[in-house]
Amino acid sequence: MEVRVLKDSVDAFHSKGYVFEHADGTTAIIGSSNLTRNALISNTEWNVRFSAMPDGDIALQVRDAVARLEERSKPLSAEWIESYEESWKPVPQRNKLLGESDEVIPVGRIRPNAMQSEALEKIKQIRESNARRAVVISATGTGKTILAALSVREAKPTRMLFIVHREQILDKAILEFQKVLEAPAEDFGKFVGSTRQQDRRYVFASIQSLSREENLHDFDPAAFDFIVVDEVHRAGAETYLRTLEHFQPAFLLGLTATPERTDGFNVFELFDYNVAYEIRLQKALESKMLAPFSYYGVTDYIDDQGKTIEETSSLSKLLSTERVKHLREMLTIYGRADKVTGLMFCSSRKEATELSTLLNEESVFGHRLRTKALTGKDSPQTRNAVIKELEDGELDYVLTVDIFNEGIDIPAVNQVVMLRNTESSIIFTQQLGRGLRKADGKDHLRVIDFIGNYKNNFLVPIALFGDSSLNKDVIRKRLRDADESGSIAGISSISFDKISEQRVLESLAQTSLDTLHQLKQSFSDLEFRLGRQPWRIDFAIQDTVQPTIIATAKSANYWDFLIRAKKETQVPSTEQSAFLTFLDNELLNGLRPHELLLLRQLLEQDRVSVEDLRALLKRYSPRQAEQGLDTLTLKSVSRILDLSFFTQNEKAKYGNLPLATFEKDIFTISKKLRNNYDSSSLFAHHVRDSIETGLCTNRESYAFQGRMLPGKQYSRKDVCRMLNWENNQYSTMYGYAANEDTKTCPIFITYHKADDISDSTKYEDKFDSPSVISWFSKSNRRLDSKIEKRIVSGEYALEVFVKKDDAEGNDFHYLGQAHSRDAVETTIPTAKKPMPIVNMRLDLMQPVSPGLYEYFTRHPSTN
Repeated sequence: MEVRVLKDSVDAFHSKGYVFEHADGTTAIIGSSNLTRNALISNTEWNVRFSAMPDGDIALQVRDAVARLEERSKPLSAEWIESYEESWKPVPQRNKLLGESDEVIPVGRIRPNAMQSEALEKIKQIRESNARRAVVISATGTGKTILAALSVREAKPTRMLFIVHREQILDKAILEFQKVLEAPAEDFGKFVGSTRQQDRRYVFASIQSLSREENLHDFDPAAFDFIVVDEVHRAGAETYLRTLEHFQPAFLLGLTATPERTDGFNVFELFDYNVAYEIRLQKALESKMLAPFSYYGVTDYIDDQGKTIEETSSLSKLLSTERVKHLREMLTIYGRADKVTGLMFCSSRKEATELSTLLNEESVFGHRLRTKALTGKDSPQTRNAVIKELEDGELDYVLTVDIFNEGIDIPAVNQVVMLRNTESSIIFTQQLGRGLRKADGKDHLRVIDFIGNYKNNFLVPIALFGDSSLNKDVIRKRLRDADESGSIAGISSISFDKISEQRVLESLAQTSLDTLHQLKQSFSDLEFRLGRQPWRIDFAIQDTVQPTIIATAKSANYWDFLIRAKKETQVPSTEQSAFLTFLDNELLNGLRPHELLLLRQLLEQDRVSVEDLRALLKRYSPRQAEQGLDTLTLKSVSRILDLSFFTQNEKAKYGNLPLATFEKDIFTISKKLRNNYDSSSLFAHHVRDSIETGLCTNRESYAFQGRMLPGKQYSRKDVCRMLNWENNQYSTMYGYAANEDTKTCPIFITYHKADDISDSTKYEDKFDSPSVISWFSKSNRRLDSKIEKRIVSGEYALEVFVKKDDAEGNDFHYLGQAHSRDAVETTIPTAKKPMPIVNMRLDLMQPVSPGLYEYFTRHPSTN
């Protein structure tokens, strides 16, 4: 990259422009945005983007303007920088010119921020309702300790106990409480090790010391009327349970960033399901409560044989000269140039210790690295001393394994380097959180994640996005959207190099997110949160696994899942199970509201006319009123509910039990559905739950629509239904198929085809641009072939669907309608002889988004 500076003789320069030259034209962005994070992502700025042909007038004007600037400028050089340093003078500060005083005005008592005010109000409401417990869920760095102190200040307890799990946290907690409570130092005491200051008004204790039987008995159970437990997700341990059973405070407040546990302990139950406030990492970043971060996923060292770091790599490979050199180079490319206050997370204590020694022989940006390793074997005194060195700028990095995962607060950390496999999304988030606390002089956190050939690479995007959907397509879309927008969660950003991104996508393709074990865990997490058995609708409105996945990924329906998870003992009848299997597999996805609204009404009145259905759709959404209810859609709805749309195998799966019939413009509920609904309250609840959840999904995911939406994903079967085809022809519509009744022709393109397919199907379909696809017909087809002739003549509405590769599964991205042009006959080579084939251009009515276009055209995933 060349940097040029204007010569001294020119006037002030305030232009902002970005010019991109392509083979087929010029694109420019001109406006108010500087080349800064805030200007490009969060500020209110005005910019205009335009494109022109290479010889277009405006393209020529832009090139002339750039050329004139180059003439008036010169390359940036060391000599220019030295000269500028000598001549530079600071701009006088406005307050000095006005004669204002330099005196710093005291800030007074600490006041809550917006988040803390909202949380305090909810804590107050819980206390005033005579509830005795509440938990606050707040991302690391959002000020949980200050919030607790503010709550104590508002409650004005006679005595307070603050419990922590690590001694190192005590002193800082005491300082923060002193600032908030504005109480004399003698009011604060510690109960840890040999220090026994339990007679003070505000006592701060480590759980290790407090939980000992001989120590607990020294405390009256009613000694404290307000108790705060930090990192309360640890409260399932015997030490915590014993301690909390001993004390009887008027109010118990728990603090945690991660209440979900894998050990079966229910944090929510401990606090009577009173969640006073919740702000997770993504929301905290969006609310600017934390420092934004720039995440760089970079490829770990690859040796001469093309092998890279993996779970089984030897220590000698982790510490090889070449890997250390690679690490140094990546720190130079992606790291901060100066004033680094960093943490490096390693895979083992030995790696941390020995790598620290090796790094101390290396230099980055001309500066010799200064690092030390800390492990769980180091004493608290050693840890505190090393942390102070880091905070004071005497060290660049502290290398560790996991002692900084939680509980240690170093706000000055501005760079986190990850040199290990991501074992869990919780640990990843904890380690990321070490650098997210705001601090003076810190504009953002830099995160450099060295991605090796790890099986768990799929956890990286799950952690970055806080995603719990268990849906690979959702995760892929979030990656694409982040890549396209350049930001996530406010002004934070993520970026992968090509190899590391491929490794993440390959790991995602090869793993199974929706195992029965994981589904049970997701169920338990929500059950713990709600304090009752979750229903489908709970999964829809909570930020958790999608209802269709929990209901059908490993079970016939949701009732069946509850039995498999040992959460339900009552078994449905064969007919009940068949009806629910149909609802959860066919309608729960919310693709369109028609069948769901109709069924809901049929359960109320047995018979519904076409006009009644039109009225239901109109009340449901003005968009449905605009779209109307045409004959083809009406016929499709009836064939879905009487099962005639489905294949014989599908009908058998659904017990050959129609849900409704349609005759003389009247829909009538089936007698068997009515009898089962009326005779079993549990079955009726499941039916209503499935219908309401499907409608909720339609509102939230499909904008109340009954049509396919560009950008959404659909299976071949979904397409048959949404295009109002008479039957499900998914098994015979590979490539493309035409329907005479609807005059539609869906085209399915697998962009990166598998290596093992036959020569006659290795079509070279490709994007010419985001709005044009070069598409090939099936082999052995000509321009006068029946379907191809009608495609070329425009008789069919062409609906285009694309998936990146087979690793994406059965769903395709809907790109909208297209028009064909420039059709020509050509041939495709096969083992025997060339076969005729038709090639044409498909002009998309709506261009593919930049993120999706880049996703399709880049390297394939593997399955």
